[in-house]
Amino acid sequence: MKKYSSKRSIQILAHLLQQYGISDIIVSPGSRNAPLAIHFSEIDSFNCYSIVDERSAAFVGMGMAMSEKKPVAITCTSGSAAANYYPAVTEAFYSNIPLLVLTADRPMDYVDIFDGQTIRQNNLFHQHSYGDFQLMEDGKENAEDHNFGIIKTAIELCIEKQGPVHINIPLEEPLYELISELPTFPTVEKNIRQKEYEVPSNLIADWNTSQRIMILVGTKDHSPELENQLTQLVKNHTVVVLSEANSNLYHEKFFRHIDRYVFNFTEEDFKMYAPDLLITVGQNVVSKKVKQFLRKAKPKQHWHLDPVWQPDTYFALTEKIEVKPEVFFSKLLSFINLEPRPYYNLWDVLRDKKDAKHEKFLSTVDFSDFYFFYKTTQTVPENYNIHFSNSSAIRYAQLFDYGRRKIYCNRGTSGIDGSTSTAMGFAIKNTNPTLLITGDLSFFYDINGLWNQYIPPFVRIIIFNNGEGNIFKIIPGPGNANPNTLDEFIATKHHKNAEHLAKHFGFSYTKVDEEVTLDRVLENFFKPDTQPKILEVNTMAMHNADIQKAYFNFLKEN
Repeated sequence: MKKYSSKRSIQILAHLLQQYGISDIIVSPGSRNAPLAIHFSEIDSFNCYSIVDERSAAFVGMGMAMSEKKPVAITCTSGSAAANYYPAVTEAFYSNIPLLVLTADRPMDYVDIFDGQTIRQNNLFHQHSYGDFQLMEDGKENAEDHNFGIIKTAIELCIEKQGPVHINIPLEEPLYELISELPTFPTVEKNIRQKEYEVPSNLIADWNTSQRIMILVGTKDHSPELENQLTQLVKNHTVVVLSEANSNLYHEKFFRHIDRYVFNFTEEDFKMYAPDLLITVGQNVVSKKVKQFLRKAKPKQHWHLDPVWQPDTYFALTEKIEVKPEVFFSKLLSFINLEPRPYYNLWDVLRDKKDAKHEKFLSTVDFSDFYFFYKTTQTVPENYNIHFSNSSAIRYAQLFDYGRRKIYCNRGTSGIDGSTSTAMGFAIKNTNPTLLITGDLSFFYDINGLWNQYIPPFVRIIIFNNGEGNIFKIIPGPGNANPNTLDEFIATKHHKNAEHLAKHFGFSYTKVDEEVTLDRVLENFFKPDTQPKILEVNTMAMHNADIQKAYFNFLKEN
């Protein structure tokens, strides 16, 4: 016999989640949220997942939402458990990933009187959420009507903004009073707003009179519609489209390796290659060099296309176009001319030159992080989703061609803290296999991402272990520090490996530390198995930072 919570606020919450098709719920253990766990787990239309570590659990939920492209609910007990959600909430906020955050709480009268596991949870995430709501306790007057309206508003906001929304749920004891039959609640009339859009005539005129049009696409899910629209724009050399690995756009006329082309720009190059009309699409751009280029280039016009975010990243924003880019370009293409522009040819000559240098360098490179990333482009099956951790991993990825494989990375806040957990959440809900390519610090930082009983056997993790945060040996600045300080406190040198962790969490494990073995192991690494697999590529003995610097120096040469 099924047993449900007697709490009316939880019954209403479950009913509304069902009404809006929210079916995946991450539950972290605790007593104060036990009524939610009991209630949700008894409802057949919910898929409940138990993840102990709240920080990891929130990233797992975020990964699921990325995969499913719909909201996922996460729920935890009161106190510091709720605060542990914060890193994932900030990432979801800046990446527009719909996360419904359900924090159980003590009654409001218990706050700040030193009752156990009680903190100021109301509005806990208010700076990094699209809405913070507090339910009334069941015994309060008009609680049922109030809570019904609050939950409905919160869910619709989560869907509309595609971002995190917080509902704090104060619960009085007793917490474990159960019932065997659920009450009936009314069907909900949904009020999710859809924006209408028409392109203003002045934008059409500005497009048609601009001679140097650049479209820069940042982090974005693959969109066949947008890809087709941009293809129409580059077909006749009308515009220059710059994209990154995690832009998930594929066409031979898109410029997909920005750092390869702009890293060595001089003041004269800034003027020569600058657009007069810059159109930006998507979220965070990885390339710091393209940000520096466009900030110095000072385009006359900058339009940004996004339903939620309108950041002035390049200090030149002139038009905030609050609509999906697919909607904007579908309208624009009906009015503009698609004549060739010499601006495309200027960039194309630059690309041919740098791509040829890139290929020549590859023929000389030895075993290293650089070599490893090159080999992944040749060996990862095309049906794999690839998640990159932040720092060195996603930067290396920009230098290579991953074809039509789907690329993901937590670029909202660009932190290393939840890369593994996000990838595991994504893998749980996706029918295609998932590969995580991660640096050693990212991996060890998020070990609890593997404390997850739902990881499918077709998950693969490759750790490139260079024994430190090698990014700090690559970027300018940290090298000015005393070498001992740099190694201990910034790069954080270490000699750890993942062998025992892999065994502990039920992964098969292989370690390689030279080129021939890597080539041989990669041939079999993606074959089906009964366990998920970890491959650790040990490059601690290699001068990885020097090799990457040599690469960029080689690109400079005439």
